[in-house]
Amino acid sequence: MRKKWEMEWDSIIWSDESRFEIFNNDSKNWVWRKKDEKYQVDCLKPTVKNSEGVMVWGCFCNNRIGPLVLIDGTLNSDRYIELLEEQLIPFLNNLGKENHIFQDDNAPCHASKKTKTWKNDNEIEFLPWPAQSPDLNPIENLWDILERRIRKHRPIPTNKREFFKVLKEEWNKIDENQLIRLVQSMPRRIEAVIKNKGNPTKY
Repeated sequence: MRKKWEMEWDSIIWSDESRFEIFNNDSKNWVWRKKDEKYQVDCLKPTVKNSEGVMVWGCFCNNRIGPLVLIDGTLNSDRYIELLEEQLIPFLNNLGKENHIFQDDNAPCHASKKTKTWKNDNEIEFLPWPAQSPDLNPIENLWDILERRIRKHRPIPTNKREFFKVLKEEWNKIDENQLIRLVQSMPRRIEAVIKNKGNPTKY
C-alpha cells in the first residue's frame, strides 16, 4: 500500500539516533602558513588523547526541523519514553491539528512492549518499519549533511559540551528545501528498494 504513497509522506515524522565523533585523528590535515606562523594557535590543530563522541536523537517532518537531543548513557525503554514525552509531544503540538504518523525503527527501546503501550496510550500513530532498512529513512541523509557541516565549522570544538552546541546550531540551520527534497524522494526510495529486493541502494 505505501509504495503508492505520494503526498502521504508529508505527514511522516522521521526520527533516529546517530553518533558523531568529535575528532578523527587518523587522517592528515594540511595547513598553509608563513614561516613565522608555525606555532600560532590559528595554525595548529587541536588534539585530544582519545577520540570522543556524542549520541543524539533527532526528528523532522516535511519542511520542519525537529529537536536535536543529547543522549547520555544507554537509551532504554524508560529513557526513550521520557524523550518522546519531552520532545516528540511538543513537536507534534507545534505541527498543528493535521494527523501525523511517527516513524522510528526496530531498535529494542523503540519496539519494546512498554514503548508501544505508551504510544497507544498517547494516541501516537506510528509507521510499521522493516528491519535493517536505513535506505528508506531520509533522516540518514540529514546525519550526513550535519556531519559535513560540523567538519567545516570554525572554531573546532574541543569537548563534548562545545561539540553538541555546534551540532545543535548546525542542525537548526538546515534549509527547509533540503528537508522537502528528502521527503519527496520517498517514492523513488521505495521503488529502488523493491527493485533491488531489499538490498542496499544509492540512497
